[in-house]
Amino acid sequence: MATTVRPRRSVLYMPGSNARALEKGRSLPADALILDLEDAVAPDAKEAARRQVVDAVRAGGFGPREVLVRVNGLDTPWGHADLIAAAGSGADAVLLPKVESADAVRRAVQVLASAGAPAGLAVWCMMETPLGVLNAKEIAGAGPGLGGLVMGTSDLAKDLHAAHTPDRLPMITGLGLCLLAARAYGLAILDGVHLDLSDDEGFARSCRQGAELGFDGKTLIHPKTIAAANAAFSPAAEDIAFSRRIIDAHAAAQAEGRAVVVVDGKLVEALHVQDARRLVALADAIARLEEGRQEGAPPA
Repeated sequence: MATTVRPRRSVLYMPGSNARALEKGRSLPADALILDLEDAVAPDAKEAARRQVVDAVRAGGFGPREVLVRVNGLDTPWGHADLIAAAGSGADAVLLPKVESADAVRRAVQVLASAGAPAGLAVWCMMETPLGVLNAKEIAGAGPGLGGLVMGTSDLAKDLHAAHTPDRLPMITGLGLCLLAARAYGLAILDGVHLDLSDDEGFARSCRQGAELGFDGKTLIHPKTIAAANAAFSPAAEDIAFSRRIIDAHAAAQAEGRAVVVVDGKLVEALHVQDARRLVALADAIARLEEGRQEGAPPA
């Protein structure tokens, strides 16, 4: 289960075959990077991209940014070698594509373990097929090494024969099922990409909706969208201040033997305090992350 609060507001896909993009990733204000060996890489470039991604991760320089490597599936000619390479790369996590069962997760974990992967290497799962979404609960509960779920809304919409509408109503069932599974098992979960790079208003609306639904952040396909995602998934200053007042007021009430307290006209109970602490912890983690990026410091 994921227990550490870590900002994942903006998570940018980077094509593993593009050396210039990998280098640029070291300076971008994204919270995390997905170095992609799957969809973004042509078949004849897969092996070269694998070497390039592993070399880039081992070279470091990504600072506090979380680094995930998206591998090819084990049912492809490249998946097994991708997992072996990722196991010793020093990445924070491996992202499995098109996961449809808990068994698929366990098989990948077994390959990683056999390749000597460190205990801290997390496994993330792409949720991008109807069967995967229907099996979200068993996938989320596949094992203690699971770090999170990533929505693959483009592939999911294709398989559903669904339209990409502004309100994303065709996606709501899939998004909701995966959110429920992630939260039930204490996992992080990232929203899918917004494909139209010319549609700034639509992107902002999609980010707001994702944040309102409960996603931790947004997966991105272009650096120009990072700032908007960071803003949408950051706690508002007034919410942080209110959360701190809730925490302090509840602590004072407890010291006086009271279980509830009224703050700014709102009744506050233990459940509200838990959420307030989560929000404050996230705000503090964002501040540390941004400070680390500015200083070029390694992650804590």
